[in-house]
Formats: sequence, structure tokens, C-alpha cells
Amino acid sequence: MTEPASSLDAAVTTLPGIGPGSAEKLARLEIVTIRDLVLHVPFRYQDRTRSVPFGELVPGRECVVTGEIVSANIAYGRRRSLLVTLSDGERRVTVRFFHFNVRQRQGFQAGLWMRCFGDVRPGPLGLEMVHPEYRLHREEPASVEAELTPVYRVTQGLTPKRLGQWVDKALERAADAVFSHLPDEVFPDLLAAIRFLHRPPAEPDIERRVETARSRVALDEFVGHYLVLKNRQALAKTQTTLPLPSREQLGRELLRQLGFRLTRAQARVTAEVLNDLDHDRPMMRLLQGDVGSGKTVVAAFAAIRAAENGYQTAIMAPTEILAEQHFETLSLWLPPLGIEVGLLTGRMSAAERRTRLAAVAEGRDLVVVGTHALFQAGVEFHGLALAIVDEQHRFGVHQRMQLRDKGRLPHQLVMTATPIPRTLTMALYADMDVSTIDELPPGRTPVRTHLAMMSRRDEAIERVARACAAGRQAYWVCTMIEEDEEADLGGRAPLHAAVTTYEELGRAMPGGLRLGLVHGRLPPAEKSTVMADFKAHRIDVLVATTVIEVGVDVPNATLMVIDNAERLGLAQLHQLRGRVGRGAGSSSCLLLYETPVSAVARQRLTVMRETNDGFAIAEKDLELRGPGDVLGTRQTGDETFRLVDLAVDRALVPKAVRLGDRLLAEDPATARVIVDTWAKGDIEYASV
Repeated sequence: MTEPASSLDAAVTTLPGIGPGSAEKLARLEIVTIRDLVLHVPFRYQDRTRSVPFGELVPGRECVVTGEIVSANIAYGRRRSLLVTLSDGERRVTVRFFHFNVRQRQGFQAGLWMRCFGDVRPGPLGLEMVHPEYRLHREEPASVEAELTPVYRVTQGLTPKRLGQWVDKALERAADAVFSHLPDEVFPDLLAAIRFLHRPPAEPDIERRVETARSRVALDEFVGHYLVLKNRQALAKTQTTLPLPSREQLGRELLRQLGFRLTRAQARVTAEVLNDLDHDRPMMRLLQGDVGSGKTVVAAFAAIRAAENGYQTAIMAPTEILAEQHFETLSLWLPPLGIEVGLLTGRMSAAERRTRLAAVAEGRDLVVVGTHALFQAGVEFHGLALAIVDEQHRFGVHQRMQLRDKGRLPHQLVMTATPIPRTLTMALYADMDVSTIDELPPGRTPVRTHLAMMSRRDEAIERVARACAAGRQAYWVCTMIEEDEEADLGGRAPLHAAVTTYEELGRAMPGGLRLGLVHGRLPPAEKSTVMADFKAHRIDVLVATTVIEVGVDVPNATLMVIDNAERLGLAQLHQLRGRVGRGAGSSSCLLLYETPVSAVARQRLTVMRETNDGFAIAEKDLELRGPGDVLGTRQTGDETFRLVDLAVDRALVPKAVRLGDRLLAEDPATARVIVDTWAKGDIEYASV
């Protein structure tokens, strides 16, 4: 008898060996049900199916080696270590332990055999392994693993081996479960492909077969994700909300007061948003635009439309810095039109908070800007009709649901400065209308980007000093706060840290230049004070970590230096570079890199030097590094891919869209099975 699919939704604690403590660890991996365990596929494999002769070892590769112990001695150098010398009869390999005890040392007796698994690397005595997995044998062991060893994503207190044992039990439970059946010649059944990925046999051409199975599962997941989004879209079309038609033409008054003309892209996107607000179907629109393209003015026109109708707008930003920046900008534009703007953040005093909450509850603040404080308990809106979420990937879906629930299904405008490749838009936002601002405002000159080796850092310091002496301001960005954050760099040069760079620049800069330091460990109030001082030109050079990636608008800042740029992804480098070039003056970005630099890092740096086009950079970033910042933190009901790697699998998106549309039209029963397989519970987020 076929087991109903719903049995897969039983808690993991129904499997033997998984108690409350283990279930809590699994929950950190978003594994709650039997289904979650089955779909938690390995992200890579270890080949332990062959013991490699010492003469065939290749540095940098994981492998199994077997040898007879020749000696075990303690070596004294910069660090004390235990060296175990192995021989396979022809060559020798050293196994090195930095952490060991007396009993362990005594166990390595000459004449015993040792089988190890780990990375091989060059050492002072030849090839060596450092802290490999190992087992001792009285005589030469013969058997090796019959299957590739899966490596699972785990969490603290949970080993891959233990997780693999639970996966085996979950697969037994799933033996007769109903999984989706998409047409496929090699793996017609999804469960067959999943089983293969969990336990691939050691056989010729196994890499190709694993990739075939992985693509089969990825396609199924893409189709499931697409079907969920289309279901959300269909459900949203059945819902109604408050239409916000044009009334007092306050938008025209804002246009007159702005002092600049909208670009064609801004005008087009504004018309799309306002047209949505005219109707009683809730707007669900994604507004994407490169750094500095002018998304805030579009948000202002939308907020004006809500205010004309007597309703409120909530604008939610991920950081207090960005929220305050939106508040300052809107406070210049909207109060002259009779629209009061309020700011609500977590660091307000109790008295300020009470005053603000009253203004929101009574409807005096028609536009409310804030951080996550907007959707906390105690915040009551008089009439929320529009929710605008900036940098939406930094918020979880539950947070957006809480904000939505404070109004009567408000219209929603989601904004992002992270350019999203068209392929990802099809995959991730099929339930939303998409608007794109694809040109910069007039007067903005492209930022010129230069590359330099870290050995030329003194020249960079002189360049910053010259820019500041000419009345300009500069950023100096570091990838870490203090030097001891990353102690073991595998032999690479140390990273330049913000704290030490701040001290270094203080010594090197001419007297009279004012420096500031900002990083993620500073208290929010202190961080905001430093940023405000920089914006007001009370600081000439701001030394910072990547905390400034979002939310700083200082037109007078025309130079940015980024230390160890080879360590950052393209999306992050592009966001950081977008902090300069926000005024009419010529701006530059200097990327300092440490040699040797990897081929991928060199490609990233070259792309940054050659283009300012955020969408071209996003495509290249996806190709080189994966989805990265485009996806942000994985959230339930948001980017819930379990197996899909968008950098590898995006070519499957058009096929998934075609299959999804065909199933919705011709085979809704199979569509339902696929949705149940991949997206249980997601439909409740249809209006988020």
C-alpha cells in the first residue's frame, strides 16, 4: 500500500535515535520533518574508495593513504608538533599533529599500519597531512569504502556521519511515499535521484551521473518554487484592498519643488507604481535600481498618493543609518506638501517613542520610516495602505508578514539596490511585477576604478591626503575590524584591519585632517554619530568595515580605497563603490589587492575596473561566485532552495517555467504533488 505523502511531514523525533536535543540541532539546519531530512542532500563528496600510492599524491587534494609507521617524533620549531612518518614500501609521507597527548603519541608504534584521510600539502620534509582522520591497524588493511562518502551541511554538536545515519532511516521511511514525477530519461522518479545523491556508488563516470541526478532534483525544485509563486500570484488576484486613486495632484507639486527632472526610467517606473495603486488589487511590485539611480523619489510619489487618500505609508529599512537617511530626504520633500513624516527606530528614548507611537496611531504621521521597530508589538497604525520595504532580502518573510498585518492588506513596494539578473528574477520573483530603473540621474559621472597591489599602499595614502586637502572626503574600507579576527590565513599575508588602519592613517596623514572609525561592533548610537559627522564634513576620512555598504549618502566623498579587495565578492564591491560618485564631482575607487591573487579574484577585480553597470556585474558575480548577496539570508517562504545552486543551475530556469506553466494548465494533480514535496506551508505567504 502506498504511504501517503503526509507521513513525510512527521517530526524527526519519530525516527529512532532523535530526541529533543538532536531535534533542536536539526532545527538549526531547518530540518524539522522526515521530508526535510530526505531533501537534505550532500553538498559534496569525499572519495574514500581507493587508497592512493604515495607516488601518485597531488598536493591540495583530499584522499586516502595507507602506510606503515616508521617513526613518531616530536619536532620543536615555531610550534611544537608530533611527526609520524609513514612508508608504503617505496616513498614516505609525514603526518603532522599540532594538538596531541602522551597516550596518542605512544599509540604510534613503529610497525603498525595507519590509514588516513585528509588534504595533502607540501611540507618541510616533503608531502604531509596535517590532522587527518586516521585509524591504526596491526597489519596492512585491505578494504576501503564501497561508496563515495557524502558530506552534509551540519551545525555545532552534529557530525556528518550521525546526520547521514538519520538520513538513511528517513529514506527507509520514504520508501513508498509519493514524490513528484517529472519526465526524465535517467531518473524518472525524484526519490530515485535523491537516493542516488545520498549514496552514490563508486563506479566509472560517477561525477557525470551525480551531476545528472543533481540536475534532475534541481529542476524539480525549480518547478516547485515556480508553482508556489504562481499560486501566490493567483491568490493575490482574488484579494482586494483599498484603491488609491489620484486626488489632489500633490505629486505635480513635488515635481515642481524637487529642482531636478526625473529621468525617463524614473518617470516610467513611477507611472507603473501609481497605476498599480489606482486599483483595488494589492500591488506587489519589485523596484530594482542600481546604486544612486533614484529609487527614493519613486517611493516618495507612492507615499504621496497614499497620503492624498488619507492613508499611511510605512517605509522599512534594514539599518538605522538607512532609515535616518530616508527620513531626512523625505522630510525635505513631503512636509511642504502638508504630509508629516515620522521616524521610528529601536534606539529612541522611551519618551520619544511614546510621542512617535501616538502620532502614528492617531494618523498625524502619514509617512512612517523605521527599522524592524515598525512591525513590533505596540506599533498601531491609524490606516496603513502602503508598505515599502527597502533591501527586502535583509528581512525575513515573517517580519514582512507582521508589517502587512498592521494594515488591511496594504499595497507593497519592495526596493533593492542589488541588481538582479533576469534569470533570477524569473526564478525568484514570478509572483511580483518588476520595475527597473536602468539609468542614472543626469550629472552623475561614472566612478573610475583603479587596481593596485598592496605594496603601493603608501601611494594610496598620499592620494587620500591630496583629495582631502582639496576639500573632498574619502572612505577607506577594510574587510575586518581587528587583526586577530583571522589568525590562520594559510600562509597568506595578513589582512589590513580597520582599527590598525585608522591608527596608521592618523600617523601618516597631514595634521589637521580629521579621521573617523566605524564598524559593526560600535554601539548603534556611536555609529550613527560618526556617520552624521562624516556627512556634515566634520570628518575628512572615514575608516570603515563593509558596514557602510548600505545607507551612506555623502556627495562630497569622491574617493574610496578598499583594502584586500580580492577578498570581497563582486556584488559587495559594487555596493561599496556606490558610496562615491553621488555628487557632480569626478570620483574614483582604488582596489588594493594582496598577491598572489586567485584567478577568480583577478576576474572580479578586472570586471570592477572595466564596468560600472550593476546588471552586468550581477551576471558576472552569479557566474563566478553564486547567488551571494542577490539572495541574502535564506528565509522560509523567501529563497528556500534546498539544493539549487543558482550559479550552476540557472540554465534550468526557462525549462522549469515551461514545465510549471504546462502542469498548471494540463496536470494540476502533479503540480500539487510537486508543491507538497518542496514548498509545504509556503502558500500561507501568498500576500507577502
